Amino acid sequence: MPASSSSVLFRLGRVAAVVAVAALLPLAPALAVDEHFVKDGGAAGGVDVVAYHTVGQPTPGSAQFTAEYQGQTWKFATAANRDLFVASPAKYAPAYGGWCSAGASKGKKVATMPQFWAIVDGQLYLNSTEGAHKGLFLADTQTVIRKGEANWKTIYATKADKL
Repeated sequence: MPASSSSVLFRLGRVAAVVAVAALLPLAPALAVDEHFVKDGGAAGGVDVVAYHTVGQPTPGSAQFTAEYQGQTWKFATAANRDLFVASPAKYAPAYGGWCSAGASKGKKVATMPQFWAIVDGQLYLNSTEGAHKGLFLADTQTVIRKGEANWKTIYATKADKL
């Protein structure tokens, strides 16, 4: 049975819409995936993010114990820490993709140092320097977090070198 002209036009219209959307995708940076802080072959600088919660200090991760999350490789000091992360990655992944919390509050992505950290309401926050950590983050934690959250909505998909 031949298709009616209206059903052919409808199908052609759907095809044209799909082609138009596909052509625009490269122009849509807001659809980009979050850029995590990666150093030494791992997200969060290769430091075991679960160890901040379980042993209360930064602990180097190992290539022996890894997990994939949000397109990145995360390293852990033990299989048990890896398994905790895999079971609940959002619980352990640091805020702002592992970038500096004080930097995020200022609309920037700044590389972090593992010794400058805090857990607030169960969330791990990392910072870049002692000044950023003590002088900004710890001095006014709630303001830094509030501003970081507001800024992260617009900077998360922007490359650090473009901010």
